[in-house]
Amino acid sequence: MAHNNVAIYPGSFDPITNGHVDLVERTLRVFDRIIIAIATNPGKDSSLFSLEERLQMVRAVFKGFKRRVEAESFEGLLVDYAERKQAQVIIRGLRAVSDFEYEFQMAMMNHHLKPKLETFFMMTGESEFYTSSRLVKEVVSLGGDVSGLVPRNVLTKLIQKFKRKDVENDRARGKNQTN
Repeated sequence: MAHNNVAIYPGSFDPITNGHVDLVERTLRVFDRIIIAIATNPGKDSSLFSLEERLQMVRAVFKGFKRRVEAESFEGLLVDYAERKQAQVIIRGLRAVSDFEYEFQMAMMNHHLKPKLETFFMMTGESEFYTSSRLVKEVVSLGGDVSGLVPRNVLTKLIQKFKRKDVENDRARGKNQTN
């Protein structure tokens, strides 16, 4: 086991899916505490949900885990954040072979920057291997049902978000037609 038994699970979590939840729950079998670290890049962020919305959704999903699961945001290099948190392990989920190449490159760069920082790869659960945040957003935006792929609170937020976008688009089309 890791020295202080804290793992960092980084990502955008835009939004968190049941695949993410499954990975966290399984990681808790090995580590005492997990920090879900939501990466931010103010100059490049094109997330559907604001940072605060993502933090709220993640915290709501894991509220029953007491202090074992935390959600925070970070900016800059993941290795520096992990060092500040005194974590020695980064958790990364793999859905398919195609994920491995990118994740392997990132793990090697992180190891180059901080040799004592380890990356643990975990396979996504078999029922979630095809689920991604990007795909969930796309399906909902087209009117599809993603029940069972995201936590209930996230499903509600997704539906609300896309209803608002539909209303805004309708308003914009109305303005364009009158001009």
